[in-house]
Amino acid sequence: VQLQASGGGLVQEGDSLRLSCSASVLMLSTYGMGWFRQAPGKDREFVAAISWTGTSTEYATSVKDRFIISRDNAKKTVYLQMNSLKPDDTAVYYCAAGRALVASTMMNDYDNWGQGTQVTVSS
Repeated sequence: VQLQASGGGLVQEGDSLRLSCSASVLMLSTYGMGWFRQAPGKDREFVAAISWTGTSTEYATSVKDRFIISRDNAKKTVYLQMNSLKPDDTAVYYCAAGRALVASTMMNDYDNWGQGTQVTVSS
């Protein structure tokens, strides 16, 4: 599975961005999907995840009520709508696919990773 993340950019605090993750796979519906991020000098951390059907989602506490993860299996794409962005959201954002099917918060449940897209939020 090859994953291509896009939609990052430089925005101001309070702005919104929508990230997209396109997958080159026959059936995206056979994968649980997640978004992770890594800020400079920090470990990669979980952001959001969605189950293969889209009916179950998980969010990191720091982004809950601001970010929304969704998926369109027909388009083989997963989205991360990011609202009310803060400077602390600045990071490289990675999408990931895992055979676990569930909305997992654990990096070890994902074995396919995209190349990342940079999000920079200025104050």
